[in-house]
Amino acid sequence: MLCGHGSRDRDAVKEFAVLAGHLKKRLPQYPVEFGYLEFATPIIRESLDKLRAGGAERILAVPGMLFAAGHAKNDIPSVLNTYAAQNNITINYGKELGIDPRMLRAAGDRIAEAIQAAGDHVSKHETLLVVVGRGASDPDANSNVAKVMRMLWEGFGFGWGETAYSGVTFPLVEPALEHCAKLGFKRIIVFPYFLFTGILVQRIYDATDAVAARHPGIEFVKAPYLNDHPAVIDTFIERVEQILTGDVAMNCQLCKYRTQVLGFEAEVGAVQESHHHHVEGIGTSDESAPATEGPFALVDRPTHTHGHGHHHHHDHDHSHTHTPYPHADHPLGPRTLKS
Repeated sequence: MLCGHGSRDRDAVKEFAVLAGHLKKRLPQYPVEFGYLEFATPIIRESLDKLRAGGAERILAVPGMLFAAGHAKNDIPSVLNTYAAQNNITINYGKELGIDPRMLRAAGDRIAEAIQAAGDHVSKHETLLVVVGRGASDPDANSNVAKVMRMLWEGFGFGWGETAYSGVTFPLVEPALEHCAKLGFKRIIVFPYFLFTGILVQRIYDATDAVAARHPGIEFVKAPYLNDHPAVIDTFIERVEQILTGDVAMNCQLCKYRTQVLGFEAEVGAVQESHHHHVEGIGTSDESAPATEGPFALVDRPTHTHGHGHHHHHDHDHSHTHTPYPHADHPLGPRTLKS
């Protein structure tokens, strides 16, 4: 079971389905289904129903996520654990793609493609790399994007490297690129570290065009996102195999739900719940309007453990709402998206 976030963008949904098709070909011994947390269909529960109707008694669920933030740590496990309890079926949850040599190789290939298309008239030492992540209210996930950037920066030997985010945290793409433009490099490569296309990838490219127009003396190169690179598919296959061998170990050392992370202390022991019930399967941008914010219904569910031993304890009452991101008013971050 491949568990995705879902998107309002029809092309992103198609690309996720193509990836699931690759997994079906690579795992002919298993029935393979996919589903989404929000917007797109099928939703996760519907695909679980299909697997169960086909006779499945044990389901191996893999998050279609680059890093473990709220979706991989809370939303997907909540849906899976609720379904397993209600239907008396075993669901084993796997690890996110994470920082992996295969993923770095895929990223390197996408950057190399961009360099080849742009030409080699600018040396690597005169080139600055900007790796753009999704952005989350989880500092651990955000820091992983920075590590990917550093690995790619050193691997290629570029003159400099910077990290930016498409939303939620800081710095966002446009202020980050404006900062980069002041550093004196002849070429800036902007690489969206994203699995699929969508509104956020287009936002990254649009911000790149806007900054490039203000700095005509700098060559801005837009690298393609990861998509269904063979090394990405290989990483997903390994995540399935890790469930079978019991070698699923999420790095919980800096998880804000387990330990006192600077600035996020209030989230230790936060309830594990999905915040996506109100937007399950509502459709892509071509089919419906974006969802509005609002309170979320809480589904009673059993004590929950992730398949990797990541366990939140909840022995006290909670108000079931998002914990506010502590830096939502950062001048280079979330508030600038509203301008």
